[in-house]
Amino acid sequence: MKAMRLRHPAGIDSLRLEEVPDPGAPGKGEIRVRIRASSLNYHDYIVVVGGIPTPDGRIPLSDGAGEVVAVGEGVTEFAVGDAVVSTFFPNWLDGRAIPGGFAGVPGDGADGYAVEEVVAPATAFTRAPKGWSHAEAATLTCAGLTAWRALVTEGGIKPGDTVLVQGTGGVSIFALQFAKAAGATVIATSSSDAKLERLKALGADHLLNYRAVPDWGQAAARLTGGGVDHVVEIGGAGTLPESIAAVRIGGHISLIGVLAGYAGPVPTVQLMAKQVRLIGITVGTRREQQDMVKAVEANGIRPVIDRHFPLAELGAAFRHQESGAHFGKIVVDI
Repeated sequence: MKAMRLRHPAGIDSLRLEEVPDPGAPGKGEIRVRIRASSLNYHDYIVVVGGIPTPDGRIPLSDGAGEVVAVGEGVTEFAVGDAVVSTFFPNWLDGRAIPGGFAGVPGDGADGYAVEEVVAPATAFTRAPKGWSHAEAATLTCAGLTAWRALVTEGGIKPGDTVLVQGTGGVSIFALQFAKAAGATVIATSSSDAKLERLKALGADHLLNYRAVPDWGQAAARLTGGGVDHVVEIGGAGTLPESIAAVRIGGHISLIGVLAGYAGPVPTVQLMAKQVRLIGITVGTRREQQDMVKAVEANGIRPVIDRHFPLAELGAAFRHQESGAHFGKIVVDI
C-alpha cells in the first residue's frame, strides 16, 4: 500500500511516495476506507512547507473521500460500498469547540489522507452527497464546511442578505454558492478580471477588482447603501481593515484565513463603533458537515474543481496551488 510522506526537512521537494503498512481490519466502531481522492487546502500547504512542524514521515492532507471496504463491530451508520468523506476534526462531533487544537487533525497532528487505505472510527467520516464523485466529495471536508459554518451556523444567513467573498479559492467559491442558494446578494473580489467574470458566471452580483479599487471595502459598502451583512474574510490582518469598512453596523465578519499576513493594524475603534461581530472560524463539527451534505443535495450545488493531479504528483499539485493560478479546488486522485 502506498502513501505520500513528508520527510525532514519539510518542503514540497521532501514529499516521498513510499510503501506503508497495511492498516488491518477495523476494530469495534471503526471502518476501513479505500481513499479515492483528496483536495488541497492552504492548511495543507503550510504543513508541507514546514510552517506547522510535524514528525518526520507525516502523511499529509486533511481531506479524504472514498468507499467503505470493511466495517467493524457495532458500526450501523455505514455499510461496505458506501461513499464517505472525512471530517476535519474527528473528535469534534457537535456543540462548542473542544480543546486540543489541531492534535487530531488528519495531515497535521495525525496522519492524513495522502494514502490508499485507512482504518478510522466511523465518526471520523460522514456520508458523501448522493451522485457526487469522490473527487467532488473530497472538496467538502475543509473548504466546504468552513464556508458553511461561516455563513449558516455563525452567520445565520437569510434571503436578502448581502455577502462579500474574497478571491477564488475553495472557501470563497463555496461561500458564493451557499450565499446564492440562501437567496443572498454576493459581492466578489479578485485581482483578476478574468476570474471575476468566472465568479459572475457562478452568480456573483457585483464584482470588485481590488487592485483597480484599493478601497474595495468602502466600494462594497456603497454598493449596498450601508454595508454588507456578512464578510467571509480569507486574507487575515492584511485585508481585515477593508472588511471592517465594508460591513454594516451590527454586521458579521468570519475570520478564516491569513493569506494577506499574520499581523497588521486592526481599526479597533471602527470595529467597536460599528458593533461588528467578528468571529474566528476553523472548519466545523461533524454534525454541521452532515447538515451541509443535505443542503448541497437539496440545492443541486456542485463544487468547482480546477485541476486533478495523481498522488505521485502531489508536489506538482502544491506548486500549482503556490502559483495562485487556480480557480476553485485542486484535487488529488488516489
